[in-house]
Amino acid sequence: MSPSRIREKVVAGRAAVVREMLTEIETLPLATLESFLADRRMVAAGESYVRRALEALLDLGRHLLAKGFGVPAVEYKEIARALGECGVLDAPCAELLTRIAGYRNRLVHFYDEISAEELYGILTGHRADVEAVLAALEEWLAKNPERVDTSL
Repeated sequence: MSPSRIREKVVAGRAAVVREMLTEIETLPLATLESFLADRRMVAAGESYVRRALEALLDLGRHLLAKGFGVPAVEYKEIARALGECGVLDAPCAELLTRIAGYRNRLVHFYDEISAEELYGILTGHRADVEAVLAALEEWLAKNPERVDTSL
């Protein structure tokens, strides 16, 4: 796979999904664990919102690697590692994205092991992690405009 230019439209679309899901998380009754658990549909909604935010963030990273560097990353943790190796993310941010990828994998493959209480902790305590990685990716893109295809 050879590098080409990163598609601005893809970047904007994935970033919009991340932001939309984070906004939807804010609509959930998260003031207390009890209020979150009062309606079990909120647990399902929260799980969906966080999973979709993580998948869009990781898909954005995959696009940067494939188009910008010609790196075909398949596994989500591999995306985080490669973004660090390519200099898109610094080491702490790449490690954070690795943990995010691990949580996404747990949501999808070990969903039966995730308690509503654990999910509540993620929803209330880790949204800023997703925002930080998204900001780092967008900052790298802003510093490297020559790598971005802005045509439709």
